[in-house]
Parts: sequence; structure tokens; C-alpha cells
Amino acid sequence: MKPIHLAARLSIAALAAALLAPALAAAQNIATVNGKPVPKSRAEALLSQVTKQAQSQGQTLPPETESQVKDEVVLREIFVQEAEKRGVAASAEYKQQMELARQSILIRELFTDFQKKNPVADADLKAEYDKAKSQAGDKEYKVRHILVEKEDEAKALTAQIKGGASFEEAAKKSSKDPGSAPKGGELDWAAPGNYVPEFSQAMTKLQKGGLTDEPVKSQFGWHILKLDDVRNAQFPAFEEVKPQIQQRLTQQKLQTFRDELKAKAKTDYKFN
Repeated sequence: MKPIHLAARLSIAALAAALLAPALAAAQNIATVNGKPVPKSRAEALLSQVTKQAQSQGQTLPPETESQVKDEVVLREIFVQEAEKRGVAASAEYKQQMELARQSILIRELFTDFQKKNPVADADLKAEYDKAKSQAGDKEYKVRHILVEKEDEAKALTAQIKGGASFEEAAKKSSKDPGSAPKGGELDWAAPGNYVPEFSQAMTKLQKGGLTDEPVKSQFGWHILKLDDVRNAQFPAFEEVKPQIQQRLTQQKLQTFRDELKAKAKTDYKFN
């Protein structure tokens, strides 16, 4: 048997590559539409986008998602080809929408890039947690209140309650707070920091079962307070609230970045 010369080997390899090229190209596509290939990468990109969106919402995608994405990509190619054939891409409205879409994508990628390069440090997260914990204090209060518009009305209700009238019934009948009035003025367990200063200061001075002697003025109106109970604060562990703190601080850093860009820009436009 005669040995195959190098030139012959090269020609055979070239022929094999030529024969395999269509098969390899087809492997990179999920379909052809009117002779135009639909690349697999397009479906992969859309699937990645759908997956990230589901994960951000705490959802799990069903098994059929991949096939549905492929259907969508092929359908889009069909519709796009028809739109191009009809000259839709030449319209002014299309060009305006494309420019808005381009801007939106660029801005989104700008902010995503900033967040990747400027993550919130664990030390900052812990410092924010400690700050919130110290502001919350070591006590939580279960309080009832009656909210009215005028001081005279509040004083009259206080006198009636001290005279033996039911606080709960007075709240149901007279309080302007729609959330607590049906429950006899009852508010959920909360730290003093959850209320406006005037309210919390009056609340923390009360003894269990005590009633405010004078109505308390706040931005919402006049309050009559009754303290039902006090307990040691039940502040959540750091790891439990770390994701929420991280999200809030990340948004704060992004807002600062936005404000800095706005301040540095040279423009004659006056923002509202």
C-alpha cells in the first residue's frame, strides 16, 4: 500500500472540513426562517434574561421554559422579517423607539457596571445594622390611641374615659385613624422610633395600663394614648436582615452616583 503524500492529506482534510461545515453551522442554529438562520446564542441570551428576572423575584422556572424560549425566538424572527419587508424599520416612530430602547439599555448597563465595581462592604452592612438596633432601643410598646382633629374634642374624650367610659369603644366611635379605630385604637408592638417624636415621648412616660393626662399634638392631629404593655425588644439577627440592608445601601450608593453625574453635567436645563 502506497503512503499518502502530504498534499493529498491536506486536500482530504479540507474536503472533510467543507463537508462538516454545514453540520457545524446548523449545530449553532435552532432553526432557519425563509433561508435565514436563527442562532442558538439568541435563544440562550433570552433564556438567561428570563432566568435572572425569575430569580430576582424568587421564582423557579418550569421545565418547559427552554422550549418556550425557542418558540419565542423563532416567532420573533418571523415577525421581524415581515416588518422589515414592509419597511417598518424606515419609519420615524420606529427610529424614535429604537433610540429610547438604546438609551434604556445603556443606562441599565451603566448602573449594573457601577454596582459590580462598587459593592457594599460587610463592615458597612454591620454598621448600619448596629445603628438601627441602637435607635430601636431595648423596649417595645403595645399602645392604643385615639386620634381626633381638635384639642377640645381630645380633652373631652380623655375626661369621659377617666370617668369610666371604655377607651376601646371611644376609639371605635371617634378615632380618625382608619387602621386602628376598628380594633379599639390598638397598634402593633413597636419600638419608640417607629412613631413621631411627640407620640413616642408621651408613650414611653406611661406606666402599663396608664392613660395620657393631656392630649398629645402631632402632625396628624391630637392623640389620647393608653399603654397596654411593654416587653424587651425582639430585634432580628444580623444575618436575617442582611439582604434587606444590602439592598437599601446598594440603592443609596446608586442614588449618590446618579446625583454626582447630574451635578457634574454641564447643561442649561433646569430640573424641577
